[in-house]
Amino acid sequence: MTEPDTGGAPPDADHSGDPEASEATPLLTPREGVPNVAVSRSEIARAADLLASGSGAFAVDAERASGFRYSNRAYLVQIRRAGAGTVLIDPVSHGGDSVEVLAPLAQVLAEDQWILHAADQDLPCLAEIGMQPPSLYDTELAGRLANLDRVNLASMVQQLLGLALTKGHGAADWSKRPLPDEWLNYAALDVEVLIELRDAIDEQLTAQGKSDWAREEFEHLRTAEGTPTRRDRWRRTSGIHKVRDPRALAAVRELWLTRDQIARRRDIAPGRILPDAAIVNAATADPDTVEKLTALPIFGGSRQRRSAGVWLDALARARTAEPPSSQEPASGPPPASRWARRKPEAAARLEAARAAINELAQQVSVPPENLLAPEIVRRLCWDWVATNDTAAAVEAFLDTTAARRWQRDLTAPVLTAALESAPGD
Repeated sequence: MTEPDTGGAPPDADHSGDPEASEATPLLTPREGVPNVAVSRSEIARAADLLASGSGAFAVDAERASGFRYSNRAYLVQIRRAGAGTVLIDPVSHGGDSVEVLAPLAQVLAEDQWILHAADQDLPCLAEIGMQPPSLYDTELAGRLANLDRVNLASMVQQLLGLALTKGHGAADWSKRPLPDEWLNYAALDVEVLIELRDAIDEQLTAQGKSDWAREEFEHLRTAEGTPTRRDRWRRTSGIHKVRDPRALAAVRELWLTRDQIARRRDIAPGRILPDAAIVNAATADPDTVEKLTALPIFGGSRQRRSAGVWLDALARARTAEPPSSQEPASGPPPASRWARRKPEAAARLEAARAAINELAQQVSVPPENLLAPEIVRRLCWDWVATNDTAAAVEAFLDTTAARRWQRDLTAPVLTAALESAPGD
């Protein structure tokens, strides 16, 4: 699977570290062996022909290098299909336009369903190279809907198939060339049993009467537009909560933006250019000479000494720039911890709504966050205006959200009851 994002995104569903794996049959190598990586146009075309000779759904995965690179591009694509086996595709080293070179592969992949684990992590980088699924099955999401305790790939494979995947290289630098043999073995195993895993978890969903729910979820995931990029991304700097002075915040912003420009140009993960801790430290200390800057932790190293002028220029710009506000303008409700003081009637509604959603989640054996996104519940309770027809108003609100039909059908009645019973309404 893909590696964890050091910028704070949720970690990928890796197949390492499962304590129960030792009880299962080890899955150490692909059944047909590790295939050669298809790199050139002709090799990629032959891989497409091989997949076309198979039948049924495609097990798909991609390896990225976001812990090492600025971009989120795919550096290896793994595909498996019944009757064809597994192919490994290098989407970056072919010497041409990726979308054009990979077009024969994308055409074959458009023939049938894709099976991915944690699809939301890989679909964007696959779309960048012209690959988009005609239909989708996400085994991780299916595991959540089936209410499995653990839905990482190793746990699901162990629990449902009785196999133990080896500890992997998900956090490795997949932009490295050539890729080591053990990494390729790991990558091939990522798709080795995805088809069988799909069949096993689908049986559970069918037995629980959740197959229609899953289809709605998969289609929503397949067609969902990307989340808008946060306007002030520099505010995600780790440790920024320690910075109170507006001028120091301006310094964080300038240092972050300078680092981001360098990282983008060089395609290196920003944290490898300058750690967040160093940004916060320099913004707080506000050094105005090379000597003062290089006396700070991190900046005394040889690499940072060579870039001292760049960071001092950023700090100088911050001193004359308009200081940012202490908090980014809110685009939604404030943190729920502040509701009791600012809007106590909304806090009462939220408490009642959360209790109702949690109770319903237990009844249908679905995690509350998968039953209805917590942000939707917060928006409903914060913006709620009492009306003579609560049920209709709740339905109308849910229709404006990304909630799927199955979610609206289940949650609208309990949310209506919660709002009608909440104190102050």
